[in-house]
Amino acid sequence: MVKKIQPTTFQRFFRTETVGGSILLLFAIAALMLANSPLASVYEQFWKIPLTVGMVDHSLSLTLHQWINDALMAVFFLLVGLEIKRELLVGELASVKKAALPIAGAIGGMIVPAAIYWMFNRTGIGARGWGIPMATDIAFALGALALIAPRAPIGAKVFLTALAIVDDMGAVLVIAFFYSYTIAWSALGNAAVLLLILIGLNATRVSHLWPYLLVGIVFWYFVHESGIHGTVAGVVLAFTIPPHTRINATEFSRKARGLLDRFDRTETGDSLVLTSKGQQETLFALGYTSEGATAPILRLEHALHNFSAFVVMPLFAFANAGVRISGPVQYASIGIGVLAGLIIGKPLGITAAAFVAVKSGIAKLPDGISWRSLLGYAWLAGIGFTMSLFIAMLAFGEGRPVNAAKLGILAGSLLAGIIAAIVLKTAARTKTC
Repeated sequence: MVKKIQPTTFQRFFRTETVGGSILLLFAIAALMLANSPLASVYEQFWKIPLTVGMVDHSLSLTLHQWINDALMAVFFLLVGLEIKRELLVGELASVKKAALPIAGAIGGMIVPAAIYWMFNRTGIGARGWGIPMATDIAFALGALALIAPRAPIGAKVFLTALAIVDDMGAVLVIAFFYSYTIAWSALGNAAVLLLILIGLNATRVSHLWPYLLVGIVFWYFVHESGIHGTVAGVVLAFTIPPHTRINATEFSRKARGLLDRFDRTETGDSLVLTSKGQQETLFALGYTSEGATAPILRLEHALHNFSAFVVMPLFAFANAGVRISGPVQYASIGIGVLAGLIIGKPLGITAAAFVAVKSGIAKLPDGISWRSLLGYAWLAGIGFTMSLFIAMLAFGEGRPVNAAKLGILAGSLLAGIIAAIVLKTAARTKTC
């Protein structure tokens, strides 16, 4: 009998992002089709339906579109923050040696696209969109990688994932500092008090998640009301979720073995747990023990991952990817700047920065990756979809400028994926020759 090998945490993450990217693509296509069909007006008006939550004197009224972009996306950014924190603590960003290459690539992949966009939009309303081509869509990028190069070395997958996570860190900072507007200081003060409470929960080693989430919801509300974009609250909340456990690995192993022995001793002979009260009690005790050995940050990340990949992101794509493609495009410089930033700036910035990091001895190429294949992975990072759309909405709101940006994002992401496929296929054939 062949023993089934359980997937690692990274493999499960990669699989989720890959499938999520496919679903994301389907919802984006559906939005595009609706926006360019006789149902276009229905599609547009649907997202403007107001929804009020709360009591009479303390309520928040937003449109469906705003609830998705401001509230549901805060859940996505909470997951992003958890992934960033985990990577900084124990992952690919936990040491200088591991982190040097993806950090260098991400920095180059943010600065060069922004600079190229600025070349096309130095003044006017278009100048606000410089942050749009800086982002990488991790779900689409990993999904495209699985489709284009299913046998890509694990080092390539880890590099692209770590680069996208660092990219997300940069996007969060850009949103916090450059796309948040007039500050309501009283609301910000209330948010600061709640942040201190969250830090206090962490400092006192509270391991239950519900206090963090309960305070976090109110924290999001005051951050939203302060004028800072509410999604920033998701990232800040993530960094207050504790990484420590109630019991350590040694204690868990000892307790778990004892409980498994007790499980075997209380077996009634019919192999039915339902008939054995002792086995039932042991299972509950084992679950409590397992929870004590699992860090809250991992529990929350695991709970949010599928919800984010299969609910939040598809809804965001369905609400934001619909853009009418008809007639001459106004604000063409915005679309061209985004397009050039994604298909030229991203691969150029990532590859150049990685080359400098490797040649200076700060970093080294992962096993199985050549410079040609690295260029292909860098082009994959030019798939900016989700985060780019999000920053475009922050930069331009609604109207023709954001439509031009969306067209640039869609065209740039598609072309980046096609070019990446050609480069990676060519690199693979060269390697086998």
